[in-house]
Amino acid sequence: MIDNPFDFNGDFRPGVAAGRHGEGLWFLFSGTRLLVEQGSHGVSVLRRPPPGTQMPGYESHFLGTLGGMPCFAAEAVPDLQPSGALECVGLRGLYGRVDHDLFLLAGRAFQILQWDRSHRYCGACGEPTQRHAEQRARICQRCNTAQYPRLTPAMMALVTRGSELLLARSPRFPEGMYSALAGFVEPGESLEACVHREVQEEVGIQVCNLRYFASQSWPFPHSLMVAYVADYADGEIRVDDDEIVDAAWFSPAKLPAIPGELSIAGHLIRAVARQLAKR
Repeated sequence: MIDNPFDFNGDFRPGVAAGRHGEGLWFLFSGTRLLVEQGSHGVSVLRRPPPGTQMPGYESHFLGTLGGMPCFAAEAVPDLQPSGALECVGLRGLYGRVDHDLFLLAGRAFQILQWDRSHRYCGACGEPTQRHAEQRARICQRCNTAQYPRLTPAMMALVTRGSELLLARSPRFPEGMYSALAGFVEPGESLEACVHREVQEEVGIQVCNLRYFASQSWPFPHSLMVAYVADYADGEIRVDDDEIVDAAWFSPAKLPAIPGELSIAGHLIRAVARQLAKR
């Protein structure tokens, strides 16, 4: 329905194999926090790791190039205490402080590092794994099992009924905030079947006429959000009182607090509300 706002704006070319990891754009994470530099023009990504910050024994990852500039991900020492102009920032806190493409790259780097850190041993036989030279994979040297970065698909559904849209409240949300329905895809389940199941389970209604909206890589820690718009078909709202504590129909002119621009939920709700307001 819209150009995807979560794609790269610039010329990003992903890659795996690279030569010497020298100067470029370095995404150096200490746990869940990215090491950045504060300057007169705001926050910038490092051009190379400062001495003593990179984790000994951990290889850096080549991510690709952005506008011809090589990009790398690396582990920093745990509980890094930066000094001077350096600071450590969580991914959510990074949003809006760096360029759009750099924020997307930071999320990509974070997911790759999380995967690499948690797959250093084979899940089949327990032996150490090694990186594949040409693929984003770790290979067991004993049983040859290959382990690739994990992605967890999840659907999001915004249900409309005439000129109204259905928004729901999770107990994990800030006070007063509502959003679209969402849930993880089960093994053997299609995205469309997941939409029907999750909507039925969470609010007790049936939907029809599903339309794809957009998708978003969500690095908290490794989800792929796939958003749909669906029409109301039948049923009365009955929340499950577990994942959802309240749900209601709202007009575009009287929306409650909704997610911001960081997530696809905010884009989905605002785009559909604008369309409904024109009817």
